[in-house]
Amino acid sequence: MTFARGDGLPGVDAENPIALTVTGRVSRADVPDLCARLERALTAPRGAAPAPGAVADCDVGGVVRPDLALVDAVARLALVARRSGHTLRLRRVPPELRALLDLVGLADVVALAQEPEEPDQRKEAGAGPALTPGEG
Repeated sequence: MTFARGDGLPGVDAENPIALTVTGRVSRADVPDLCARLERALTAPRGAAPAPGAVADCDVGGVVRPDLALVDAVARLALVARRSGHTLRLRRVPPELRALLDLVGLADVVALAQEPEEPDQRKEAGAGPALTPGEG
């Protein structure tokens, strides 16, 4: 598991970015370090504390096999953010993690970023190829 403070997430406030990137497999032993890193980012990223109410973005697109340990980490990160007067927003959330967050009731507590859809995902289900005149 790796995690780092990122600098280029789309949609992150450029003047006051609060970003945490979580990749790999997250274990329960990783949770305290993740929370400490977010707490440091919320108290003084780049020497200045973020404005109250600023959103803390957490990119979870690189996690491997989302499970309840990751859900626990998300819940604790959300608590750290809330205690600092901020909101945690997850970015690039895998479908498995979305399902787990829904299952345990955290989908209403943690903000999930609306990512732009891939062109293939916008196609209507069941729509076949268009027929040209004279075909069929």
